[in-house]
Amino acid sequence: MDALLKIVQTINMYLSDYILIILLIGIGLVYSVKTRFVQVRCFGEGMRKVFGNISLRGGSAKGGMSSFQALTTAIAAQVGTGNIVGACGAILVGGPGAIFWMWIIAFFGMATIYAEAVLAQKTRKVSADGTVSGGPVYYIMHAFPNKFGKFLSTFFAVAAVLALGFMGAMVQSNSMAEACNTAFGVPTWVIGILVAAISAFIFIGGVNRIASFTEKVVPLMACLYLLGGLILIVCRIQYLPAAFGMIFKYAFVPQAIIGGGIGYALKTAISQGAKRGLFSNEAGMGSTPHAHALANVETPHDQGVVAMIGVFIDTFIVLTMTALTVIVTLYAGDGVLANMATTGIPEGVSKTNMSQLAFSSIFGNGLGNGFVAVCLFFFAFSTVIGWNLFGRVNINYLFGKKSNLVYSIIALVFIFLGSVLSNDLVWELTDMFNQLMVIPNAIAMFALVKMVSGKREK
Repeated sequence: MDALLKIVQTINMYLSDYILIILLIGIGLVYSVKTRFVQVRCFGEGMRKVFGNISLRGGSAKGGMSSFQALTTAIAAQVGTGNIVGACGAILVGGPGAIFWMWIIAFFGMATIYAEAVLAQKTRKVSADGTVSGGPVYYIMHAFPNKFGKFLSTFFAVAAVLALGFMGAMVQSNSMAEACNTAFGVPTWVIGILVAAISAFIFIGGVNRIASFTEKVVPLMACLYLLGGLILIVCRIQYLPAAFGMIFKYAFVPQAIIGGGIGYALKTAISQGAKRGLFSNEAGMGSTPHAHALANVETPHDQGVVAMIGVFIDTFIVLTMTALTVIVTLYAGDGVLANMATTGIPEGVSKTNMSQLAFSSIFGNGLGNGFVAVCLFFFAFSTVIGWNLFGRVNINYLFGKKSNLVYSIIALVFIFLGSVLSNDLVWELTDMFNQLMVIPNAIAMFALVKMVSGKREK
């Protein structure tokens, strides 16, 4: 196990430090230029389409979802442990400057996810019974209708099922169980049974029940977390300018906060921003197109601009809130990490409890730990629901609809096991398969640039 862990960690290092950065920034640059920076040009249009038609009771849409339901399902997958634990890990390892590189990845990622949504809409399939299916496997085959395309689509589907449906669900349930155990003393196995039972109920209901769940839970959970974060920042408002200063300063001189040489520190800050940025907003990973393909919209462009807002909400609002709460309390003033470059990371501080330490410093241990635990529970649970749907699309592509029951049972087993087992190898494997999904998705996206940047459909 130790030997396998080292191998996977080495693979992840090369993926995140080199391949991932090149592919993510490359795709984002290409689509930003080819779409004439659609993330800037059509940002207002996207905001109007999202918030002009917001509804917590969208009803069922035969054969698919409403545009808002598709967005909330995508955000359910995007807003998860990556926005709390992932952001804290990036800051702890790469310094506050890692957040700057997350912003850069997200800015170009808005163009990437626009393209993903457009491609998913244009290549989606509608079966005889009206069921809609779509996602990277379909536009990969459209880009390469040959054996190479079959290999890429199969590779993507297998990685997606493992990363999202199985191991991803395991790490999310692990985060939920640990947070609730720390805050409320609830045994982790109890949380595991509870999460598995609720998940089973939602899985059985299919797309309509998932859409109904996400359109109600996602807006409420985001508002709750943002409200708590705003209260904390108001209490430490004097350190807010310094927090933004640290993000920009340590993006280019991270060795001043994390130690080491400038080359190593800068590479660490950028790679942490890229890796955790991907895990958070998922732009370029090929996960959220499964949801956007289901949206019933007039043109693919309509869902593309809505998809961009998902990345904006995930990174520039929710993740940034986590970053600011951590920096103003733990790094600014007399924070426990203010002198980390010279003293190292204090004992008892880790990426899994940084957010709880931040909120507890203002709200007290009981309320602070409880608030983060509740938010993390809903964030992680919504991600389990979204990722399970995405995994199901790919398991159907590989084995047909007859595999749904077996797939759901295995996923529920992983959800329970995740609550009682904590294994670094599982986390590393999840990262690896998440990152491997980018490769076939990126190859297809480079091949289909003209399909996105051509004349808009009427």
